[in-house]
Amino acid sequence: MLVDTDVLIWHLRGLPQATRRLDQLPNLTISAVTWLELLQGFRSKAEMAAVQKSFEMRRTQRLPLTPAITERATVLMEALSLSDGLQLGDALIAATALEHNLTLLTGNIKHFVPTESLKIERFER
Repeated sequence: MLVDTDVLIWHLRGLPQATRRLDQLPNLTISAVTWLELLQGFRSKAEMAAVQKSFEMRRTQRLPLTPAITERATVLMEALSLSDGLQLGDALIAATALEHNLTLLTGNIKHFVPTESLKIERFER
């Protein structure tokens, strides 16, 4: 299971449903893009350190961007950016899930629905 940024944000904001869902996972797997999106939202080094510690406790695996993921994201953007408004970050996260054959846990279903063959689990708030 690849966890999208929005689910982590809800967890960090204290939404119990998000924390419960993450607690059900054997480990936390995220895209490098998700980590970068979280980094841009931190308000302090202390907040960043707390999240890093939490990720260590959850045995978080951060999947790096690779040439294959970049190529998949490019194909997705070419096919869906004009017609469906697919954005860069979402294309890279979708491509990461596809490349690793992982289901994507997200509350932002509309961002990913047009992506063929992507397995999605809807997170309900």
